[in-house]
Amino acid sequence: LKCEWNSPIYAFFAPEPTIEYIAGHHLHGFWCMAKGCKKGVRRYLDKSDAWLTGNMHKHIKACWGEDMLQQAFKMRGTAAAHKAVKSYVKSSSILAAFDCQGGVSYSHQQHTKLETRIEIVCWVAESGQSFEIIRDHGFQSLMKTGHPEYYIPDICTVGCDILSVFACVHQRLATKLQVYEGWLSFGTDTWTAPNHKAFAAVMVHLIEKGEALVMPLDFFEVMR
Repeated sequence: LKCEWNSPIYAFFAPEPTIEYIAGHHLHGFWCMAKGCKKGVRRYLDKSDAWLTGNMHKHIKACWGEDMLQQAFKMRGTAAAHKAVKSYVKSSSILAAFDCQGGVSYSHQQHTKLETRIEIVCWVAESGQSFEIIRDHGFQSLMKTGHPEYYIPDICTVGCDILSVFACVHQRLATKLQVYEGWLSFGTDTWTAPNHKAFAAVMVHLIEKGEALVMPLDFFEVMR
């Protein structure tokens, strides 16, 4: 029978189904491989729809998500899909499991506390948000609706994390510039903000792997 199970949908279930008998009916039990999922799909072998996979599709959409299901069906064969799903169970990364680019990039599993802190540091730093955004009611609602126990670090933790990341990046950049084999061009820029305060920035320009790079080194207020 397994030779006829050539749909990628089987990749989401344990390779060996259980053989069961209920009320005189012979059936196969296919058990989902998602972490924390203890549910399965039973298929009665003495019924006309014994080979249909509709219930399997419904379960995978609800448990793994539509993105995972679509990516599995893009794989070449059941064996490749099964290997990718096993990889995803270990890494929780769709991109890593299916080796795809762009589009799908979200896990169906929650971030750990450490991953949450990392994501918030990146978000706050890259979007120029204030630490106070962590206390924003809208942000709290988006993060905790459906998962009221979801961990959100406090402002002090976010501040300490950003300072730690800054110190690390500062040291790596200093080392990079010290060992750079080429010309470094430094530039400055000054401007006056709408509040009539003057600011200045120091930047470095260099060529790396054939591409021109510019990186800010310092930013400060010009005192009168």
